[in-house]
Amino acid sequence: MIHTEQELELIANQIREDIIHMLVEAGSGHTAGPLGMADIFTALYFEVLRHKPQDTNWPERDRLVLSNGHINPVLYATMSKSGYFDHSELKTLRKFGTRLQGHPERLRLPGLETTSGPLGSGISQAAGMAYGLRMDSLKQPRVWCLTSDGEHQEGNTWEAIMFAGKNKLSNLTVVVDRNNIQIDGMTENVMPLEPFAMKYQAFNWHVIEINGHDFNDIISALNQSKAIFEKPTCIIAHTIPGKGVDYMEFDFRWHGIPPGIKDIHGDPPKEIQAKSALEKLRTINGKIRSEHE
Repeated sequence: MIHTEQELELIANQIREDIIHMLVEAGSGHTAGPLGMADIFTALYFEVLRHKPQDTNWPERDRLVLSNGHINPVLYATMSKSGYFDHSELKTLRKFGTRLQGHPERLRLPGLETTSGPLGSGISQAAGMAYGLRMDSLKQPRVWCLTSDGEHQEGNTWEAIMFAGKNKLSNLTVVVDRNNIQIDGMTENVMPLEPFAMKYQAFNWHVIEINGHDFNDIISALNQSKAIFEKPTCIIAHTIPGKGVDYMEFDFRWHGIPPGIKDIHGDPPKEIQAKSALEKLRTINGKIRSEHE
């Protein structure tokens, strides 16, 4: 590791704080997914990803595709923390004319590889990129595709999975946010996905299952995927939606709303939800710290 595990945990929590600030400022957006994926994005951008924030067209860069574009507050916050743009721009999330649209828009913000919105299309885009890199004989760059579990209820997803397996795209890694929720409830109630790993394996993928909040687990799996021969890799990351804010964790009702918009039974009143969330995020191992310590 370039950073210690404690340093990565601190970065991830700072990203979570930024997510809350962004959503409150915007007055709309998704909360549970971005908080849950902060550790994965931290590991990618600060440990694993080959990228140059000041040279976003570097040919040897890795390509990162965010398929479930609605969780982009975590992408924007991580990119800002990595040096792609000034931290102050995070306050423009979802505002008219902003580069930080409600779903990533490639032509607006350097460093974005795709425009995403319709769920289920990201793995297809990523597989096409991986196939193209192979055709161009570029061996160093990898394609990392971040996707949700709920997207696997889309047929287009499985067409891409079959394509990648058939073409042995070993330069492609898909990371599935296996948080078990979607906007209407639990995935296994809406449309069951299990046995999830076995489905990927049936299409000639190498599958790794990890704790999506353990940096040793995350980084080990990401690096392991680089060594897999003639197979694409799927990392099923078991995550906690709303991670870090106890009243949001595992609650699908926080999938698509920000703090301060709606009273949810059993949660703090909407007037203090943002303050409460930030207080909880600023507590690590029971010790209160200042924001962005």
